[in-house]
Amino acid sequence: MRGRCGSAPRSSDLVPRYDGPIIDAHQHFWRPGNGRIPWLRPEARINFRYGDYASIKRDYLPPDLLADAHGLKIVGTVWMETEWDRSDPVGEIVDLLRTREQFGLPDAAVAHAVLRDPAVDETLAALVETSSLVKAIRNKPGQAPGPEQAHTRPTLMTDLQWQQGYSRLQEHGLGFELQTAWWHLDEALTLARTFPEIPIMINHAALPADRSAEGIAGWSAALRRIATAEQVSIKVSGIGLPGRPWSVVDHRIIVDTIAEIFGPQRMLFASNFPVDSLVGSYRDIYDGFLAITADWSAQEQQAAFLGNAIRCYHLDPAIADRTGPDPRWSRR
Repeated sequence: MRGRCGSAPRSSDLVPRYDGPIIDAHQHFWRPGNGRIPWLRPEARINFRYGDYASIKRDYLPPDLLADAHGLKIVGTVWMETEWDRSDPVGEIVDLLRTREQFGLPDAAVAHAVLRDPAVDETLAALVETSSLVKAIRNKPGQAPGPEQAHTRPTLMTDLQWQQGYSRLQEHGLGFELQTAWWHLDEALTLARTFPEIPIMINHAALPADRSAEGIAGWSAALRRIATAEQVSIKVSGIGLPGRPWSVVDHRIIVDTIAEIFGPQRMLFASNFPVDSLVGSYRDIYDGFLAITADWSAQEQQAAFLGNAIRCYHLDPAIADRTGPDPRWSRR
């Protein structure tokens, strides 16, 4: 069993804006032309939270991310499943390994498995046997359209067969990546208390799209409750607002609230690229994170931008010492 994502040290010594190594803890590489990602096919049109997403229906590979991140010390990435053909989760990892062989990234992977599938144990075994990159599973449990409907429209997290599949993550040494709206976090808290040995990583800050006073109050209260489960951590990613360019003014409240509730030792910064290119450039997003955290201590900055990803995704700490790009990071 891999160790859970634990705590990082804190320090009261304040330093200037962080300029150290960064692990992008949530990003995607893909080649939509292979036709294996249904929502990225040319004819596909889904109700996407950022609106029109036609511009991301293109190849996005490590050289693209590194070009977008020019000037930042990106030393590694954590790749997230792309909603590939659900009948072939292992095939997605095989395809990802080709990308890693060619370009040297990513350093960890979050795969997909249907937890309600009676054969999920075999799928999980096949995923970890295919690649040691696989550190966690994402199986989106769904969500009600708003907090008012949450009690009458629970997610798959309350389904007993889904929970049975979830319980198998521990046997395979895998964590769980949770993507659902904040109004379902009490369901996740029950799950965390039932299976305390399975680390949970909340994706995209639990989707705080409603920035009204009422919306922020409900979101922050839900975070406070689930933060009582020590194996739960959270990614600050995917927090853009449709129709608005990414800005510190809009998102400082999200970062500051998460830091106050979880502490820098249980939060990870990430780009969600290329998806969040729909709301800002890579540098817009990371420069925003860097500006918001400029008054954090050196240890707090290092934890949220680098160390927590190393610990939570069981990476070699030597990754932090990469002094230059892997030759494979250039386009061939």
